[in-house]
Amino acid sequence: MPAFQKAQKYVALSAFALCTTFHAATLRAATTTATAVTTASTSADTAATADAPAQDAATPAAAAPAPAAAPTWSVGPIDFSGLVDGYYSFNANHPSPATNQLRNFDFDANSFSLNMIKLSMAHSPDPVGFQVDLGFGKAFSNFGLGVTSCIGTSTGVCDSGNDIHLEQAYVAWKPTKGKGFEADFGEFVTSAGAEVIETMNNPNYSRSLLFVQMLPYYHMGLRTSMPVTKADTFGVQIVNGWNNVSDNNSGKTFGLTNVYTKAKYAWYLNYYVGPENSNTSKGFRNLIDTTLTLTPTAKLSGYLNYDYLQNRNAAINPDGTYSTTNLIHQQGIAAEARYQATGTVAFSGRYEYLADESGAITQGQIGGSAIKAGLNEFTITGEYKMAAGLLARLEYRRDGADNAIFHKGANYATSNLVKGQSTVEFGVVAFFGPKR
Repeated sequence: MPAFQKAQKYVALSAFALCTTFHAATLRAATTTATAVTTASTSADTAATADAPAQDAATPAAAAPAPAAAPTWSVGPIDFSGLVDGYYSFNANHPSPATNQLRNFDFDANSFSLNMIKLSMAHSPDPVGFQVDLGFGKAFSNFGLGVTSCIGTSTGVCDSGNDIHLEQAYVAWKPTKGKGFEADFGEFVTSAGAEVIETMNNPNYSRSLLFVQMLPYYHMGLRTSMPVTKADTFGVQIVNGWNNVSDNNSGKTFGLTNVYTKAKYAWYLNYYVGPENSNTSKGFRNLIDTTLTLTPTAKLSGYLNYDYLQNRNAAINPDGTYSTTNLIHQQGIAAEARYQATGTVAFSGRYEYLADESGAITQGQIGGSAIKAGLNEFTITGEYKMAAGLLARLEYRRDGADNAIFHKGANYATSNLVKGQSTVEFGVVAFFGPKR
């Protein structure tokens, strides 16, 4: 597999450069240990910072920064948290329509944009608890997260700036004598990936190709977790599938999660398998996701993330039945490093390579026949914590591909395609969290 071997060489060189240029802040894995132990269905978000907005323990951020202490708001047993996130993005290709390709969060190009607004309510299980997260803004609209409710329209038709999304809504049960066992039922964010939905809990402003192109965002169903040793926690999930509140077929997806945590590193492993083709249970999807987070010093942290995805497609026959067809498979690797230079200034760098071995992603960008391609991106981010609960990030990102898939100029004609896309963006996030 020459393309992936080439990627490994690039990753090795990039990891060396990143580790010597940036150094990364401490991971969230060092914080809420109890949450990490009881929510093994997480990929790497189990260690969310105590002063960041309340986020589901199953959210998978691996090498998130440690934001400045945010204003707190708790009313009785209920913790409230929230955020407002906006940005300006400059795209050197000047595409029209003005969109940054391969993105689901910082989607708008050459424009000011409201990324997201979020409000959360939560109560830690004692033994019963809950989590409810409401989201509004372009990011939630673009990746279709959760249940949508239109507001301010007479037709009931939602647009990108006029809908409210239910990101999470689940009940948690943690029996008093359960030895750390926890069960959650409802809608919750995925355990897969090295990043999360909330910007301030990621090292970079933009999300990685792996997170955007290869992974689910949320599930509806049941997840469990159980500590098996002091360092290891195992979990099982039974869910409708990927990004489905109501299932798109009669089958179910099963997830196995495991997190092994030590003082200066943590290893997260997730596996999802189940039928994901619409209207039929023929053809299975398999996802292997693993992340290794490293915290060698108080100022240095980073992660290595690998994902492998395959899906056996299905098509309808003339007699109305379904049969399996071609196999789509992708794999990718990402490396990130972060250096906390001072209490208010940090720098982060990320490199990744995604082998679109069946051409599904590139076909989605330019249409026509599927074209096998390798995708890569390099991102460098500077962060400044302006005040408690308020941070700004300035970021440069370069996306590239083996084939010309990026639109350039005033129309989407195939003659205006290029192999690269450069963006510079400035984002500001304001957030508050519960008292701890």
